[in-house]
Amino acid sequence: MQKEKTVVDARKPTSTYNLKEIIKYKDLFLVLAWRDIRVRYAQTFLGLFWAVLQPLFTLLIFTLIFGKALKVDTEGLPYAVFALAGMSAWSYFAFVLAQSGLSIVGSQEMIKKIYFPRLVIPLSKAMAGFIDFLVSIAFLIILMIIYQVPLTIQILFFPLFFLVNVLTSLGIGIWTSALTIRFRDLQHVIPFVVQIGLYATPIAYPTSLIPENYQMLYYLNPMVGIVESYRYSLLGLDPPGTMGLVSMGIGILVFFFGLFYFRKVERTMADIV
Repeated sequence: MQKEKTVVDARKPTSTYNLKEIIKYKDLFLVLAWRDIRVRYAQTFLGLFWAVLQPLFTLLIFTLIFGKALKVDTEGLPYAVFALAGMSAWSYFAFVLAQSGLSIVGSQEMIKKIYFPRLVIPLSKAMAGFIDFLVSIAFLIILMIIYQVPLTIQILFFPLFFLVNVLTSLGIGIWTSALTIRFRDLQHVIPFVVQIGLYATPIAYPTSLIPENYQMLYYLNPMVGIVESYRYSLLGLDPPGTMGLVSMGIGILVFFFGLFYFRKVERTMADIV
């Protein structure tokens, strides 16, 4: 039986991805994702409970500062529920950005030795992030039960908003991973951006606190619209307005621009790393 050959032609257009090629390497994708999950939680004393501790302590700090001391208006909802709904969206974004942004540099030995679609590497990071995300959502549901916050019909829109969250996270993540190959300083900038972004996104406070003069600039952050959409679909708050939809649209555009740039860099990736 003749073996299938893979021909890599650097002269081919680099602006699009062959979906069939990505599917062909699905086994490698799953192996990398499972490896990341095992490495993160293997040989740790608390294991998967680490996925609970981080949002729990962040939520505790936000509740004490913004909920108790500053008494931020949460539109009639318990502060913990209000904040955790936003944190669920942000924590997934932060994980994917941090992990996929450094993924290519961290896998340089494998990239130099064998051919495979390099996009598989940051994609596997997005899959590994589902564990922490599911833990956050489960924690949110428990708080909603405790505080008797009912689910509404808007929950049907949640899969769509989560998809936008995934695309936005991946878009910025794969863009950063390609940039980090040439500009290694970015690996030190990413944690700083994640930390600042937490406060530049309406996690601990509602968007209504942002002065009207700065609203347009504020909504350039794609995570603003995504956080609003999470609170709409999970907690029944007001739907994202026009600016919220624009914010999410920016996130989707970033995904396609990220794909374009990553594909452009991919053909010389093995030589650069």
